[in-house]
Amino acid sequence: MPIKIFIDQGHNPAGGPNAGAVFGNLYEGDINYQVGIYLKEILDGDPRFEARLSRPTTDTVLGTDNSSSLASRVEMANRWPADYFISIHSNVSTNPGINGTEMYIYRYGTQANWLAENLLEGIVNAVGTKNNGIFTRPSLYVLRATNMPAVLVELGYMSNPEDAEKLTNDQYQFAYGIYQGLLRYFGLIPLPNQPTAVG
Repeated sequence: MPIKIFIDQGHNPAGGPNAGAVFGNLYEGDINYQVGIYLKEILDGDPRFEARLSRPTTDTVLGTDNSSSLASRVEMANRWPADYFISIHSNVSTNPGINGTEMYIYRYGTQANWLAENLLEGIVNAVGTKNNGIFTRPSLYVLRATNMPAVLVELGYMSNPEDAEKLTNDQYQFAYGIYQGLLRYFGLIPLPNQPTAVG
């Protein structure tokens, strides 16, 4: 039986509800969407995994406001049911010097905690972002309402020039890093026909 991974591309397209952060010409919803697409493509090439997306198309809009948007993502994952839930996001700060990748989980000492450690290491190794660590955010709906281990990934800061360049040009690398983290978490090795990181 393949391991069932639900990939939640955080937020919605620009102009809709729950559209996410915007910084200059970067739209969080667009970055999250494409990284999720790449991750599904990679997982689809590995028969040990089965992946589903919260936003399978560029114009997919979930919910009519923030709360219903979040609820629809969790409901899809719980109904499947997924074995693991990965929510992909991009960060923003008023301080352009703040940069790096970080993970949010419901509580420490859980499977989500160990998964987050591996995903974080995978991204940092693949993309070269700063390791900002793992934080608990029990108030986040996608972490507390999912019936499976759930991790919210903050890829990097759109407000930081170095991270913004990576978020623009290295979206496949972010997805590949997440895949590498999954392999490490499950104690697997890459299949011979799997793609390698480019760039």
